Amino acid sequence: MEVRCKIVEDDSDNIVSQIKQFKPPTLPKGDKDEPAVTRLTPPPSKNVSPRFIDVLSFTGPGPERINGRLAMIGFVSAIAVELSKGQDLFTQINNGGYMWFVWTSILFTVASLIPFSKGVGPGATSDRFWNPDAEVWNGRAAMVGLVALAITEFLKGGALV
Repeated sequence: MEVRCKIVEDDSDNIVSQIKQFKPPTLPKGDKDEPAVTRLTPPPSKNVSPRFIDVLSFTGPGPERINGRLAMIGFVSAIAVELSKGQDLFTQINNGGYMWFVWTSILFTVASLIPFSKGVGPGATSDRFWNPDAEVWNGRAAMVGLVALAITEFLKGGALV
């Protein structure tokens, strides 16, 4: 396959003159002659809509934070029981762990929804160390860790420790 391009002589002069006249756009200067950063999106609000449907929507603050909190509790408790009793995750669930999971899930879900229902967002009280992004990333790591623990124990056929 061959691609050919023809430029008419008159057009080539026009294109060259347009290229010579082109000046790249400049950014507004900030402090100390550094370019000012322009946000395309508004900064995240520390207040959220108190409507239940907004809190639990796909992009709302509730689902990932609640699931992350439950995964962090589940991962730490699963490892603690393994270290203390030597039971794998599936044995823990069969020996009454399911009810502990249900009650803990209800408790932490309600406790997480109370501030959201009052319009307080996840970043309302944060500092450099305790911030909403760290909580989300720790929750994600706990979710992956819990699944990895279950898969490893299933393939191994017993407790990890």
